[in-house]
Amino acid sequence: MNKQVIEHAGIPVGIVIPDGDAMKFIAVKFPVIDLDGARYRDAEEARRAIRRHIEKSPATYM
Repeated sequence: MNKQVIEHAGIPVGIVIPDGDAMKFIAVKFPVIDLDGARYRDAEEARRAIRRHIEKSPATYM
């Protein structure tokens, strides 16, 4: 597991970094700050969580 940039709609919103046996999300955009520090099995799970989070409140996205 390597660190990866996580994008939504082509815009970087954070990174995931290895954290034990999971990946920890570090938010770099305010609309996903609620997910900062969340742990996921892999980067794809993080991307799905971000997509769901943003779809719940699209008006706050960038």
